[in-house]
Amino acid sequence: MQITYRTRLLAGLGVITLGLLFAGCSKPKSAGPPPGGPPEAGIIVVKPEKVSLTTELSGRTVPQLIAEVRPQVSGIIQKRLYTEGSDVKAGQVLYQIDSAGFEASYASSKAVQARVEALLVSLRLTEERYRDLVKIKAVSQQDYDNALATLKQAEAELGVAKAAVETARINLAYTRITAPISGRIGRSSVTDGALVSAGQPTALATIQQLDSMYVDVTQSTADLLKLKQNIASGVLKKNGAAQAPVKLLLEDGTFYPQTGILKFSEVTVDQSTGSVTLRAVFPNPKQALLPGMFVRAVLEEGSSDNAILVPQRGVTRNPKGDAMVMTVGAEEKVEPRKIRVIRTVGDNWLVGEGLKAGDRVILEGLQKARPGTVVKAVPFGSAPAKK
Repeated sequence: MQITYRTRLLAGLGVITLGLLFAGCSKPKSAGPPPGGPPEAGIIVVKPEKVSLTTELSGRTVPQLIAEVRPQVSGIIQKRLYTEGSDVKAGQVLYQIDSAGFEASYASSKAVQARVEALLVSLRLTEERYRDLVKIKAVSQQDYDNALATLKQAEAELGVAKAAVETARINLAYTRITAPISGRIGRSSVTDGALVSAGQPTALATIQQLDSMYVDVTQSTADLLKLKQNIASGVLKKNGAAQAPVKLLLEDGTFYPQTGILKFSEVTVDQSTGSVTLRAVFPNPKQALLPGMFVRAVLEEGSSDNAILVPQRGVTRNPKGDAMVMTVGAEEKVEPRKIRVIRTVGDNWLVGEGLKAGDRVILEGLQKARPGTVVKAVPFGSAPAKK
């Protein structure tokens, strides 16, 4: 009986305890705002602005004029008449080929021409006499025809002799190898006493004009098509097609002080790379640009007068890969917004669709800015409120 009484006593105490617990849980809790208020979210207000879009393309410098010096006649180089690496003028004598044989050929051709000219004097007089005599039947018509034919043949021989004289004169002039253009001449591939041949494949020297330089860069057709689509849709406004300014970034990371001009775009796509070649021209007064330098050209592709820019830190991607931003909408609630981004401009995204002027985009406090929650919008970068 003692065990039964103790068991009943413990059971009674348990019931009382459970009753007190249920009574405590049934009391309503006070629903008040969080102690610190809604979380702060650093925002920026979207404002349209004017931007110029540029792109960096790699390329090489190419001289605007380049000429390879080759001999036009065969012979022995008597003397090189220039200093390697110096500036030369068009028409300046660079090499002298032994001209003795060419001078003799020229003199012989002139002698042949003189002989034919002397023969022509006699033949013309004969033809004139026979012309009068045939009228009075003093000579036969056949004799006159023979005299006339001989005269015509001698006149043709005179033409051949004159051509031979001119050829000999040209060959003699070719013994003095001159600069075809003005510019900076490089090293010589031959020395005095070397035998050279007309039309040889190896150039004697190369002259490059460095007063202005071409810069050939390549752009992928995908980027070119995307640019054309944005221009066609009105997102971008195209600058001058053939006279767009170009800046040059050198290998050491500095900008070239002179501004160039885009001259033309190649009309054929390189099948191996899928790109087109663009050519710009740059003034080179101090000859700081040398042929073959690796550079990066900064081209202005287009501009937008009402561009919407959003910092990259405020843009995320959803599972589908769409660009998303969090905005502060009505009643200060967080609203997700899907946007279409075109390209980066510095540390910003250029937005094509999804945002308009006056929208408030959250950049700071995204961890607490869940969709539908109330936040306190503060300017991005401002000091947090003291609690």
